[in-house]
Amino acid sequence: MRWVTFQQAENPDERAGLLVDGRIHVCRPGITLLSLLGDDGERLAAAADTARRDPQDVVDLEAVQVRAPIPHPTTVRDFYAFEQHVRTARQRRGLEMDPDWYELHVFYFSNPYAIGGPDEVVRIPPGCAEMDYELEVAAVVGMGGADLDPDAAQRNIAGYCVMNDWSARDVQRREMKLSMGPVKGKDFATSIGPMLVTPDELEDVRRDRSLDLAMTASVNGVEYSRASLADIYWSFGEMLAYASRGTRVEPGDVIGSGTCGTGCILELSMVHGHDRYPWLQPGDVVELSVERLGTLRNRIVAGGPLQPLR
Repeated sequence: MRWVTFQQAENPDERAGLLVDGRIHVCRPGITLLSLLGDDGERLAAAADTARRDPQDVVDLEAVQVRAPIPHPTTVRDFYAFEQHVRTARQRRGLEMDPDWYELHVFYFSNPYAIGGPDEVVRIPPGCAEMDYELEVAAVVGMGGADLDPDAAQRNIAGYCVMNDWSARDVQRREMKLSMGPVKGKDFATSIGPMLVTPDELEDVRRDRSLDLAMTASVNGVEYSRASLADIYWSFGEMLAYASRGTRVEPGDVIGSGTCGTGCILELSMVHGHDRYPWLQPGDVVELSVERLGTLRNRIVAGGPLQPLR
């Protein structure tokens, strides 16, 4: 199943729909993707059957504004699961891999109020001069639980989508020196979409702990990043199990993979220099594509001025 959340020009309400042959089979008013989560997938499957058989409407994808599949997630956790990205960034700072990275599936909480979708503008946050993208995949939790094991956690995933964990690198760098980041370096925008793809659609590309899906990023039509989701070190089941350790995860939680190898300007400029890979500027268009999950496109615009605290 491929699900979208969208708005129409004549109706600002968010609607949910199933993609069938490139067209949206619209669910009844009041049904959201979040409302269809909470079990082992039966609600999504039943809603899909109804949408195919008796849709409220059928509309062209190009005729609507696609939003984030889960516009209002309960929480957003972003992990650090690609070894190549971690190793390259540390090597360029003269550091070896920390052995704890292979034991602790570390993450940070991002801002569920700053979720955006495809074709929405992304504002450079106040005080930022080093704007960056991050090429990631997100999993959406379908069924909650506590102290899950990785196999059970994997079964609790409702689906996957493309994720861009936007970063204000100069702000992030200063914050993390204080051992309390990333904070304002990350919480201004996270883009997800364009659709939520359920695991059954992807079983034929499952490879060991992950999915063999090509991941690419381009800026103004020039390819910057290329990787495969199969390169990930920690599986989504392992990440979700770690997130649930000693606490709970709930339906609608978003779990980000972290940046893939070559998947951001920070890493690329460390290797090839800032002249070749400059920071993002107003007017730049960033496109993140993941095979079978679609393309997430956003344009950068200038943000507001930095307001002093004192």
